[in-house]
Amino acid sequence: MASKPLTPAKSGAQKPGSGPIPVERGEELPGSTEAVENLEEGVQEVHEELRKATVTQITLTTLAVLAICYFAKLLLVTIFTSILIAYILEPLVRLLKRMHVPRGIGSAIAVLLAIGLLCGLGYFFFQRAIDFAHQLPKMQGKIRQVIGKYENNAEKIQQTTQNVIPEPPQDKNAVKVKVEQPTGIRGMLGSQVSNIGEIVLTVAFIPFLVYFMLTWQEHTRKSTVRLFPAQSRAKAYITLGKISEMVKGFIVGNFAIGIFMSIASGVVFALLHLPYFYFLGLISGFLSLIPYLGVVLALVPPLASGVGVLHSSGILIIVLTIFGLHIFSLNVLYPKVIGGRLELNPLAVTLALLIWGWIWGAMGLILAVPVVGTIKIICDNIEGLEGFGQWLGEGEKEKRAKAAA
Repeated sequence: MASKPLTPAKSGAQKPGSGPIPVERGEELPGSTEAVENLEEGVQEVHEELRKATVTQITLTTLAVLAICYFAKLLLVTIFTSILIAYILEPLVRLLKRMHVPRGIGSAIAVLLAIGLLCGLGYFFFQRAIDFAHQLPKMQGKIRQVIGKYENNAEKIQQTTQNVIPEPPQDKNAVKVKVEQPTGIRGMLGSQVSNIGEIVLTVAFIPFLVYFMLTWQEHTRKSTVRLFPAQSRAKAYITLGKISEMVKGFIVGNFAIGIFMSIASGVVFALLHLPYFYFLGLISGFLSLIPYLGVVLALVPPLASGVGVLHSSGILIIVLTIFGLHIFSLNVLYPKVIGGRLELNPLAVTLALLIWGWIWGAMGLILAVPVVGTIKIICDNIEGLEGFGQWLGEGEKEKRAKAAA
């Protein structure tokens, strides 16, 4: 039986008009431009949504971290204080290790020496404070004269104000309410007993935290690096090293500046014949290290000690000396000694002091600079956060000027 010849349709031949539309070179398909524009708009919308989601996520994460720092401030301040103390004692532990003392024993010796030093300084300052209190009755008459002058001036201002601004009429039918404060020890302490108990209990952990931080330093660092993926461990190790060097530089620099300011203040106080000038110089010098508020706190000890002893010229000399040392340390010593390691701009430092001072109080002013320095180093080494690290850091112009100096 002869087979039938295949027809063109069955042999795969294309029907007229059923094939692809021929397009000349350089000619666009109908509707292709509109499709490309729609695709580009869709991609832009996706990128915009991703950017908004990222900003929202970062904002919520930041607020959550700040809330945790605020409500857990006692715990976090204790941990960060222990870290700073551990960095301070680390050179002594390394020295003992070179003398073939095991790290555990060396860490215990360092912690015990630190506790003994603090107890000795506390006893010394306590005795000086008692001696100073014994001298107060001798200066009582002069103190009353000085305070009396201010009281007379305040009374004159009050009388003048009452003459200018009449008192508002009082309602005769008003009922006077007398608020009585609780008396006795319970009334004096109140709810502060529980807060003081919590603080004492938490602070008691500092020696143990410092000891274990010193003993398990290498283990903690290596274990922390292993928490990251294999491809990111090298960068994590370098980042931890930079943070460690930054904290060491911050501690050593502040200690050196504090010693310099203590000696300079003590010399001026000695020339003014202030009692216990060495004690006052040490306190005033290290109080002046507290950013911004330090200059005010540093004035209190010498001025309190000089009441009834100093004249107006002596008071002016003390004020100018402390202000001058504070400004010199902030503008000359800090950029030279500490600024090279931290590389933070003044605006970032000021905002950090404001934020961490509000969250952690007085300790926040001390811990603000190393905390924001740590944040900058972390941001510099995390992809996507380099811009924030650059915002916290110094500009290229300042870096070149510092390098030239």
